[in-house]
Amino acid sequence: MKYVIVTGGVLSGLGKGITASSIGVLLKSAGLRLTSIKIDPYLNCDAGTMSPFEHGEVFVLDDGGEVDLDLGNYERFLDVALTRENNITTGKVYGNVIEKERRGDYLGKTVQVVPHITNEIQDWIERVANVCSDGSGEIADVCVIELGGTVGDIESAPFVEALRQFQFRVGKENVCFVHVSLVPVMGPVGEQKTKPTQHTVKELRGLGIIPDILVCRSEKPLEEETRAKLAAFCHVAEDAVVSAHDVSNLYQIPISLYEQSVLRKVSDQLGFTVPNSMPLLEDWRVMADKVDNLEKEVRIAMVGKYTGLSDSYLSVIKALQHSAFSVNRKLEIDWIESTELDPTEDSENHDDAWKIVKAADGILVPGGFGIRGIEGKIAAAHYARTNNVPYLGVCLGLQIATIEFCRNVLGLEGANSTEFDENTPNPAVVFMPEISKTHMGGTMRLGTKPTPFLVDDCKIRRLYGGADHVDERHRHRYEVNPELIEQIEAAGLVYVGKDETGQRCEIMELEGHPYYVGTQYHPEFKSRPNRPSPPFLGLLMAAVGQKI
Repeated sequence: MKYVIVTGGVLSGLGKGITASSIGVLLKSAGLRLTSIKIDPYLNCDAGTMSPFEHGEVFVLDDGGEVDLDLGNYERFLDVALTRENNITTGKVYGNVIEKERRGDYLGKTVQVVPHITNEIQDWIERVANVCSDGSGEIADVCVIELGGTVGDIESAPFVEALRQFQFRVGKENVCFVHVSLVPVMGPVGEQKTKPTQHTVKELRGLGIIPDILVCRSEKPLEEETRAKLAAFCHVAEDAVVSAHDVSNLYQIPISLYEQSVLRKVSDQLGFTVPNSMPLLEDWRVMADKVDNLEKEVRIAMVGKYTGLSDSYLSVIKALQHSAFSVNRKLEIDWIESTELDPTEDSENHDDAWKIVKAADGILVPGGFGIRGIEGKIAAAHYARTNNVPYLGVCLGLQIATIEFCRNVLGLEGANSTEFDENTPNPAVVFMPEISKTHMGGTMRLGTKPTPFLVDDCKIRRLYGGADHVDERHRHRYEVNPELIEQIEAAGLVYVGKDETGQRCEIMELEGHPYYVGTQYHPEFKSRPNRPSPPFLGLLMAAVGQKI
């Protein structure tokens, strides 16, 4: 097993996840099998209880693991399916060690960070690296590991020490260290400053890790003088100082790294041969260039409550982008704070928000929790339904459309979800009976579940290629009230897919509408650049007037 370990310095948010994913694309293009691990030094056991404002979206895996959004980048770039074990957190590691101590596994020893915590981290990495993640049944050749946070943080210190030890445990020839740093531009002259990177590399070397490759984030490409200075002061070869400057789109990053000989550098370090022909990389180049050359626009109004931070909806954005590529359109997302659409609120932006919604080619209501902005989302669903505007509701978006339909078509006054009004006279959406009301973490309906289609033909089934069922990922606590389903369907809003029991509504579709679809599951999590999520693809096809 070979390991590529990506660390970061100076500040967080430099793009370690994209760097790790892009290096993974290069390795996969060279014919190697890949798996990935993300280390998050926070104490939470997983990302499930974190606010999207705090850490971006919560990405859900097949096994129900609620993890960091970087695992979504790995899955999309490398086309793999990871598990909750591929996300290591301080909470998980300490939890395991304390459990072993309580069982008496350490035979009376004093349990310490070194060696017990660091050994647990190393054991975890080796165990997970040997689990197949690409569906082939074969163990990966390379495991790409990203250490979250910034080198020098107190919370990441045990992981840095574990990785220092790990290089000797598995052999230095089997490990390639990649350090991502920042090269800012200061002053009127616009000089690229190397001091922050010098300091972070000095810190990393002081902790016992010597980077083999230095990836430098900057607005403009690194100047030769800057590159030479970094090589001299950071003890790396000049050709191992890589410029990670701003590019036209995300898919150009693997191409940029390849053109700077990153694959050759990694292959020299890890001892594998780079083939002359790499069709996968050529496909990436074609896709990246295509994205740059898209001119005709399609506008989607995204009606949500976390619109101030786009990372809150990262997978939804990616699924929309993948679908836009497929219909040869340049995607423009109009972010609408759902509170601005609320007819009961006197907002100064109310009229402007509605103008934007009415100018859009399609409307998307993504998942979410809590009552804030709900009436605005219901108003958006009403507008889409009554004006034949393409609409996709994901998770909460399906529930919103159901509430709107119950109120305005069935005439059920005050219809609502018990999440927002426990005493509603007409509960259209109810709490799922098996879900815990005392614990929040990991207690929802989570992970991949089968959804059989109950109709022979409908738009959404055609989008899935006529399959008899779909396997998609869930993350919710509430569901459409089973007692109302017959009444709702009789009026034309049909739940064309239900769970294996036939009771739980999973996919809805409105009869006689160009595209009015909702999914209780989150289809965005399985979208890929060359294989867009079918419900999102349907929205984009309808938005540009293509027949489904």
